[in-house]
Amino acid sequence: MSRVLRIGNGAGFWGDNLDAPRLLAEAGRLDYLTLEYLAELTLSILAHLKSRNPEAGFVTDVPVVLSSLLPMLQAQPQLKVVTNGGGMNPTACARAVSSLLAAAGLGDCRVAAVSGDDILPRLDELQAAGECLQHFDTGQPLGDLRGQLASANVYLGAGGIREALGQGARIVITGRVADASLTLGPVLHEFGWSDNDWPKLAAASVAGHLIECGAQATGGMYSAWDASQPLGNVGYPIVEIDAEGHVTITKPSGTDGAVTPDTVAEQLIYEIGDPQHYLTPDVDVDFSQVRLTQTGPDRVEVSGAAGTPAPPTYKVSMAYRDGYMATGTLVIYGPNATQRARQCGEMLLQRVRRAGHVLARTNIECLGSGQVVPGIAPLVDPPEVVLRVTVHDPSKAAVERFTREFAPLVTSGLSGVTGYTGPRAKPWPVLAYWPTTIHRDRVQAVVDVKPASEWLK
Repeated sequence: MSRVLRIGNGAGFWGDNLDAPRLLAEAGRLDYLTLEYLAELTLSILAHLKSRNPEAGFVTDVPVVLSSLLPMLQAQPQLKVVTNGGGMNPTACARAVSSLLAAAGLGDCRVAAVSGDDILPRLDELQAAGECLQHFDTGQPLGDLRGQLASANVYLGAGGIREALGQGARIVITGRVADASLTLGPVLHEFGWSDNDWPKLAAASVAGHLIECGAQATGGMYSAWDASQPLGNVGYPIVEIDAEGHVTITKPSGTDGAVTPDTVAEQLIYEIGDPQHYLTPDVDVDFSQVRLTQTGPDRVEVSGAAGTPAPPTYKVSMAYRDGYMATGTLVIYGPNATQRARQCGEMLLQRVRRAGHVLARTNIECLGSGQVVPGIAPLVDPPEVVLRVTVHDPSKAAVERFTREFAPLVTSGLSGVTGYTGPRAKPWPVLAYWPTTIHRDRVQAVVDVKPASEWLK
């Protein structure tokens, strides 16, 4: 019987439950704990933070979570951690984590920073070499937006993680790698699979996809949820995989949620685009023949994935500065609350125009009336609704004036206005998304592995 590797994922996004990684490490009997934090929005936020502080730009949850994991790292010598929480600054994140390790007497623990995904400093070179960087969906050229770019990150694959583990890293901190690659990297390292063993790469990539969003595979967001399915102590997912590519999804015993073909299937089809061509940096995966079989309580076997060579290009996530936005809310109570709320929103925007600002984009929503998802649920007119107004404009001054028009509605608007006692909304810089591609031979992962104590020198 071949060895079974146990990989659990304790985070599906930046802001996920801070206790989940610790609870999973305590109960999961894991070989690897992955922490998946990045999305296009997250990269934009991290780019903004790094622009204000060169030592920032990584997911601030990472040191907090690693601090909670110190007892497990001391008690479970087999446990390794792989995370893309390095975001825009894996080396700074490695230093922050190394400081915690050294203080806990784990200064000899080897920590890896995997970078190379940030191509913003290389854009002139890459464009001169023929990279067009046109919009992935529209084909629009980058053009004048080049001067507004705040970040440009390639979705790297599992190779850098495998290399780091091969150099003895126990903590691997990456920048932007594909979500499924966080699972595939350890599997490649442990089982020594070749880079063209497509069926096995596909199987492990499906496994990584199934656990990448944390508790979404174990009952979180399950469409058929009812009150008999508590989630307060939901268990986060674990994949069991062997050297032949056999995959089972499970979770720690005694936890809430469920692992069934239905809960796993909902995660399987989440954000995959063409099910016959789920494009990753490592393999082109065909999900169309995947089978999910219940083999025991909270145990689902996953089989049937197929794979072909990875695409010749990497996906690139770029963010560009695109003005300012703000959102404000009020509660509107009374007869015809929906109509009154919309009238209050129109009144607010009218007063902004009177002040000389024609906002580029505006949106009025009456939360509770069904207007947020038009055509899905029948419209109703409840006794109270939450008025939410959002605006976007190149001018920070225009957006600032918008935020000042909420409070006056208390006495110069319609009756029934309340919910105004919180702080005033404020303008936030907008970083808009520009997806593109780049030939994969233009980019390589950069792997730096050293003991925690060395990272502090």
